[in-house]
Amino acid sequence: MRQDGFNPKTEGDISRYFSEAMMPSQQETLGQIVVEILRSGKNINRKAICSKLLRRLELASDAEQEKHYHELIGMLFGRED
Repeated sequence: MRQDGFNPKTEGDISRYFSEAMMPSQQETLGQIVVEILRSGKNINRKAICSKLLRRLELASDAEQEKHYHELIGMLFGRED
């Protein structure tokens, strides 16, 4: 039932909300990367983490994901945007 003055969200607004809500935190992303490295039997170091982040950046499907990975790469090298 529709009420007067109610402006339903567009499909794009709803999609954007859920994509933002599903974006993992920086800690979650780094945790996933560390687990991937450990499972592959490699040592955890800055180079291995950076390689994984760069690969994820290459595969990013939207600007929000790209920003997320850029921020993590910046943190890895002590830069803050």
